[in-house]
Amino acid sequence: MVCLRGIKAHKKCYLAVEEPKHYHEANEDCIAQGGTLATPRDLNENNDLRDYAQRTSPGSKDFWIGVTDIVKEGQYVDVNSMPITYFNWDRSKKQPTGGKRESCVTLSLASQGKWHDEVCRSLKKYICEYLIP
Repeated sequence: MVCLRGIKAHKKCYLAVEEPKHYHEANEDCIAQGGTLATPRDLNENNDLRDYAQRTSPGSKDFWIGVTDIVKEGQYVDVNSMPITYFNWDRSKKQPTGGKRESCVTLSLASQGKWHDEVCRSLKKYICEYLIP
């Protein structure tokens, strides 16, 4: 696969989508295009995603990423239901704050790429990732 749009980093192609969607619609859109919602696995990936999102969409506040605790409150998993080992919560804002109400995670440009939990039915822009073989 060639990364025609978006950016190439960490053996992945990242593509920001400007049209805001609910979390599940965003993930389905990524899957329909052969990818998933982007899931940063370490600080480098997180910072690359943040920088890319800022360049692509300078006025935006936040983007959905592929992290939720929908199934079990407080137990965060990726889009393949695998446990997440890297977190970048915005501790200055006491994140995650939402309890059962907020189960989907955004990468917040307003907080320099820190993560916030949000209501999954909120409309937000999002970033898909595609593995490059």
